[in-house]
Formats: sequence, C-alpha cells, structure tokens
Amino acid sequence: MKSYRDLDIYTDAYQLTISIHKMTMKLPQYELYELGSRVRRSSKRISASIVEGYGRKRYKPKFARFLHQL
Repeated sequence: MKSYRDLDIYTDAYQLTISIHKMTMKLPQYELYELGSRVRRSSKRISASIVEGYGRKRYKPKFARFLHQL
C-alpha cells in the first residue's frame, strides 16, 4: 500500500462524497446553501479523516482512532 488512495474505504468514502455533493445540489434553493453546505462539508470530512489517519499509520492506535471516529 503506497498511498491512502489504495484503501478501499477511502475510495468508497470518496465516491459517496461525490454522490452526496450531486444530490445536495438538487435541493430547493432555500435549503441549498444552509443545509446543503452542512451536508457537503460533513461528507467531505469522512474521507479527510481517513487521509489524516493514514498519515499517522505508523502509530496504529492513532490510525485506528481516526477510522473509529467515522
């Protein structure tokens, strides 16, 4: 494994983020910026946590903690 992009969980989370982003762009105008923005940011945080945890992979307890937060 050379990169976090090789992790199956990362690719699944990334694809989910793209799907959620597309779905939230179809929300009604009055919810697009407030609720939609919150949902988009939280979905992006999932893959960001995986990447951050991967950066700490040599410290296995810390890596597991980042994955457990999901």
